[in-house]
Order: sequence, then C-alpha cells, then structure tokens
Amino acid sequence: MSDILRTDALAVGYGTHRVLEEISLHAEPGRILTLIGPNGAGKSTLLKTLIHQLPALDGAVFLDGRSLAGMKEREIALRSAAVLTGRPDPEWMRCADVVSAGRYPHTGRFGILTQNDRLAVREAMALVGVEALAETDFARVSDGQRQRVMLARALCQEPRLLLMDEPTSFLDLRHKLDFLTLLRRLAREKGIAVVLSLHELELAQKFSDRVLCLKNGRVDRCGTPEDIFSGDYIAALYGLEAGRFDPRFGSVEPQPVIGAPRVFVIGGGGGGIPVYRALHRLGLPFAAGVLGENDVETPVARALAAQVVTERAFEPVSRERVEDALAVLKTCEAAVCCVERFGAQNAANRILLDDARERGLLRRVEELK
Repeated sequence: MSDILRTDALAVGYGTHRVLEEISLHAEPGRILTLIGPNGAGKSTLLKTLIHQLPALDGAVFLDGRSLAGMKEREIALRSAAVLTGRPDPEWMRCADVVSAGRYPHTGRFGILTQNDRLAVREAMALVGVEALAETDFARVSDGQRQRVMLARALCQEPRLLLMDEPTSFLDLRHKLDFLTLLRRLAREKGIAVVLSLHELELAQKFSDRVLCLKNGRVDRCGTPEDIFSGDYIAALYGLEAGRFDPRFGSVEPQPVIGAPRVFVIGGGGGGIPVYRALHRLGLPFAAGVLGENDVETPVARALAAQVVTERAFEPVSRERVEDALAVLKTCEAAVCCVERFGAQNAANRILLDDARERGLLRRVEELK
C-alpha cells in the first residue's frame, strides 16, 4: 500500500524557533493516523506544515510522492483538504455555500460552479448527512452540524489526504462518536488517508489505525493503538502526577485518598464502582475485596482504594484471601456490601459480610461522612 503522505526528517516551527524536529511519518489510504501528546507538543504546528500553511524549517513533506515545496497551492488543494482548529463563522452564508467552497480548486479562474460541481456538493452533503441543511444559515446550525458541514466541504475537494485538528473539540459525547464513526467509514470507503489530532485519548485508542506521540520536540513513539495504549506509557507521555491512565479502558482515574482505610467495601462484578467513586468524593480512604484479578471493577479499585485484596483470575475466593480481608476489615469503622448475590466464585466473601454485620459495621454510602 503506497503512502499518500510522507515526511523525511521534517522540522517545523515559527521563524527560527523549532517546535518539532526529525519528524518521519507516513499516512496510508483508508487509514487514520492520530497525533497525541501534551499541550504545546506541536500537533497543530505539524498539521499546518503538512498542508503548507507553514513552511518546513528543514526536511521535506511528500504528497503522492511529490515534494510539497515544489507544488503550487492549487495542486496541493486538489490532493489534500484540511479542517483546522477554530469555529468558522462565515456571515450570510448557507450551509450549501460553505460546502461549495470546497470545489474552488476544481473550478476555473472565476470560481464559477458547473453542474458537476453542484452535484459534488450535494453528494458530499448527503455523505455526511447534512443535505437537509443546504438552505440553512451556517451561523444557525449546531456545533455537531457545523463540523459535518466542514467535513462535507473538505470532501468536496475530492482529496486523497484529509487533515483535521481536534475535530471533536466542540462536540458532545454523542456527536463525538457519530463524527468519528462517520470519518472512519468515509476513510475506508473513499480510500482517504486521514491525519488528525485528538485530546480525547479514549477516542484515539478506539478509532485510530496508528497513533503518533509527540513530546519534547520529537516523535516519542509511533505504532498501533495496542502498542501505544499499554503499560504505563501514556502516564509517562503526559507526565501524569494527579492520577493514572488505565490502558485497558482508555480511562483516567484520580489519585486515591491517602490514609489508612476507614471503610471496607465488599464488591465484585462492577457493583462496587459507584461506591468507590462516592467514597473518593467524600474523601474517605477505603479498602476493597476480595476481588478477582480479572474482575471488571478491580482496575477502578486499584486506582481509588487505599488497599485492595485480590484473588487470582478465574479462581474462587480462597479462605486465605478472606483472612487477609478480615484483617483489614477489623481496622475499619464501617463496611459497605455491594453484592446482591454470592455465587461459586465469590462465595467466601459472605464471611466478610457476616463479620461486618455481627460487629455492626454495615452502612449505606449515604450514612458515611
């Protein structure tokens, strides 16, 4: 598969100030390459250089095998399109007019749209589901609709390369998912190489084919989401100090409350997660157990609890682990049971419930302060 975009020892920045150096990347048709990294890492600067808005300070950018430096603006516009940061606010323009602007690289000197150009506009708007907005004032549509209109404008250029800077920044959760699902489908169906930047790591993990990580003026790592979102790498990339990133779920958790456990949570199967979060909000250090290593709530417990008692994955809770948990429970002021039913795997945890009940420790979260 030939690369649509490639860079060789690229340096980008402003004037004599180099923001990034020795950047080597490639973008393939039908694939999404996502740029991530801390604020100020140079993601937007790199994207602007890739579309020739900024000149390269060193090295080269190749588009369809040709050096960008030797191409005219119209040649670049016929092969690539960009939707950069900011909320465009053209005055007195219908959505169809905004989308039509994407056809100008294909028109003659006077920018007059032909019948084929108008057909391309309608097809682009239909592809992204905004054909009903054609006559609507662009200033009156929602953020999600605006982003789709801008994507339609970019698609009108019939690009082989599409660059987007934080395209989900102004969107709510539903529209983030809708937009990236649409973008991935269009990349596959149209064979477009997509390069975008994202701050939402969970979305980068789930929608990217490859992820490029920028830090300290260079490419820190590049690979598949499985390569990048593993171990403690993301925490190191962003220098996390006030919490941790869970690569399995793409989620961020705050630091645990420091101190000896005051509450023991008998959990498992996901039922303890809202209790963990409630106790964390209350500032109460707590312990949790006995949880299987593979239990869905174990990662959250390990992130938020002062102490967690665990059993090996796929093994029933053993008497030994229950004894460990009882020792912790005896130091606590209260206990919360989140388990409605004990089964074969967690049957021994009933001993913890009985002990807490006998000593009058059982409480509801609402009773704890």
